[in-house]
Amino acid sequence: MATRWGLCGAGKISHDFSVAMKTLPPGDHQIAVIASRSMERAKDFAKKHGIPKAYGSYEELANDPNVDIVYLGVLHTEHWRVGLLFLKAGKNVLCEKPFAMNSRQVKDLVAAAKKNNVFLMEAIWSRCFPVHAEVRRLLAEEAVGEVKLVKAYFGSSQLHIPRSVEKELGGGALLDIGVYCLQFVLMVFNGERPETIQATGVLLDSGVDESVVVVMKFSRKRMAFCTFSIAARLPNDAVISGTKGSIKVLGPMHCPTTLVVNDKETEYPLPEPCLPLNFTNSTGLRYEAEEVRQCLLKGLKESPRMPLADSVLLTEIMDEIRKQVGVVFSQDSQ
Repeated sequence: MATRWGLCGAGKISHDFSVAMKTLPPGDHQIAVIASRSMERAKDFAKKHGIPKAYGSYEELANDPNVDIVYLGVLHTEHWRVGLLFLKAGKNVLCEKPFAMNSRQVKDLVAAAKKNNVFLMEAIWSRCFPVHAEVRRLLAEEAVGEVKLVKAYFGSSQLHIPRSVEKELGGGALLDIGVYCLQFVLMVFNGERPETIQATGVLLDSGVDESVVVVMKFSRKRMAFCTFSIAARLPNDAVISGTKGSIKVLGPMHCPTTLVVNDKETEYPLPEPCLPLNFTNSTGLRYEAEEVRQCLLKGLKESPRMPLADSVLLTEIMDEIRKQVGVVFSQDSQ
């Protein structure tokens, strides 16, 4: 049986997700429904992507019994409210990153998933890429000795994009792209909580973070260094330095196709898209879709590649970074 997907939100990421789906066997995955707050947008999207059903409200999707999992691709600020709607309706959910605006909201989502006994995963698609799987394998066999330092960079020019810069839309470098650097560090250090976090950054006039540098110290004298910015392009790579060598994930580190282990380079090519994409390497969204299918087939309620505990810790770290840098969202006081 194919896994029947319901898409929530008819924006750019849902478009790319739909295109990525076309690279997977139709007997395994099928987009059954698209739901938008605008029926017109939903219908246009359905026509463009060949989706049989369109809804003009999220509630209709929540009540549709013929959907196995909801892909939540709405604005950051809506993840908590809309996520709870689906979880309380007994729906499995793959929620785009960042999971929510702060750790309190994330814990609400996790609690709702557990209470309703449904699957929930934060869509950190990076974790499902073959490059990341190979990184985990190499670390497990200590291919570069003991890891001493992890560095991750992500910067792109996004100051012209409203959702990146406006506080009401959940803007800032941290929530949009910094999350990728931090999740990489947590993956390398197996979801361990850092002993110390030091962050400094500069804000836009809107009050969100433009560029941030984070240094984290972990047990056994291990460190991590992350830099992210929505004002400038960065190398966008990630490097793991160990006592016996290094592993380098070439940019774009959040959706990588090239891995360099002690100067030996390996390519992991992506399938070509059938329609133009909005974001880099988006056909790689196929990997997280397949990860979700495998979890559902096994009856799992969370993904071992991106466990809910990792998502909670990730958001707690982001809360602390925002506190140090001075970014406050209205959701923090609710």
